[in-house]
Amino acid sequence: MNRLYAYLRLYANFFNRYENDREKENRKQGAKKHDDIKTPYQRLLESSYVSEAQKERLTRLYKALDLFHLRQKITACQRKLFSLQKKKNVKNKNLEETVWNF
Repeated sequence: MNRLYAYLRLYANFFNRYENDREKENRKQGAKKHDDIKTPYQRLLESSYVSEAQKERLTRLYKALDLFHLRQKITACQRKLFSLQKKKNVKNKNLEETVWNF
């Protein structure tokens, strides 16, 4: 589980893009203003609160990452977790209908 969470953290912080709310207006108006869509990594690089040494460290880590292999590792961990759960619930005949089918 810890390995899966570590891979997911890298994926979420370096490759998933998010919108941040810049302004929230009255809900009746229904309008929100958002910043540009960026990854948390990109937001840290633009931040003045992060030191240059930390930015260099993050950049080295980002350059060492490979999205394809990271997704493969995440999928492998998920499959292992699924197989462990499947072994634990052998008595449940409907398990395959209720979970992902790999």
